[in-house]
Amino acid sequence: MPLTPAPDTIDAIRTASRELVRQLGFMGGKFAGTDLPPSAVHALVEIESGGVTARDLTERLHLEKSSISRMLRKLVESGEVIEQPGEDGRVKVLGLSEVGRQRVHAIHAFAAAQVSDALDRLTPGQAQRVREGLSLYAGALGAEALPPTAQIRVITGYQTGLIARITQMHALYYARSAGFGQEFEAGVAGGLAEFCTRLHRPVNAIWTAVQGQEIVGSIAIDGEDLGENVAHLRWFILDDHVRGTGAGRRLLSAALDFVDQKGFAEVHLWTFSGLNAARHLYEGHGFELAEERPGMQWGKEILEQRFVRRRA
Repeated sequence: MPLTPAPDTIDAIRTASRELVRQLGFMGGKFAGTDLPPSAVHALVEIESGGVTARDLTERLHLEKSSISRMLRKLVESGEVIEQPGEDGRVKVLGLSEVGRQRVHAIHAFAAAQVSDALDRLTPGQAQRVREGLSLYAGALGAEALPPTAQIRVITGYQTGLIARITQMHALYYARSAGFGQEFEAGVAGGLAEFCTRLHRPVNAIWTAVQGQEIVGSIAIDGEDLGENVAHLRWFILDDHVRGTGAGRRLLSAALDFVDQKGFAEVHLWTFSGLNAARHLYEGHGFELAEERPGMQWGKEILEQRFVRRRA
């Protein structure tokens, strides 16, 4: 049985939590450098990840459906959030307008500066303790309150260890499902490493699904290698234990939102025959099979497939 924390430990954590709430602006005044309530700021940050619905916000923000509806109505009226029909037309998927993206960029910049200023007052060792302690405490608070799917976050951009982790997921999955070996793993690692040197260019982006502190999925859009205003969807993978949680749909939606925002005429992806669940997901997001051909690229004969999604 777990040990009961000492009363002074509980009191110290409660005191620190109250001070955090006050310093971050939850008690009133400007929150995250905006004139928005905290719930709206958190909603905008969640919507940025892509593929988010009003129901998702209800679960993630722990708010009533009516509160979410009122908040979204104001964000839509202000021109920061846009609503688009989902796959079946009944559920609206939320996205950020250009005004909304600028707002979220400013929120991230303000928050990053706020954290940086605070950490500058600490030693490197203390800063690491803060990072680990807050992550552990936040995870413990939400362990029973949140369903497993809500614990998966979609994050944009490079993270330390990303290349190794995405390569590992590809190597393990395709060794089991297709018999690929060292040549395939080396190709994934080399291609991904080269791509990451181009992430500073606005037509390239990568997203990871993160559970706790672990990367459990990824997807990328390479806007350069195919040319002719065609985007290349690459490195779409999920760890086994998060398949079926909706994480794949969230990653794919984020990538396709990016494709649409950048105005690409088409997006292409290469896969091979037999991955039926993946094919169903692609076709559900507007991809069509455009080409099939036998190939020996990774040392084993497969039927390669190219899927294309054209701009509506």
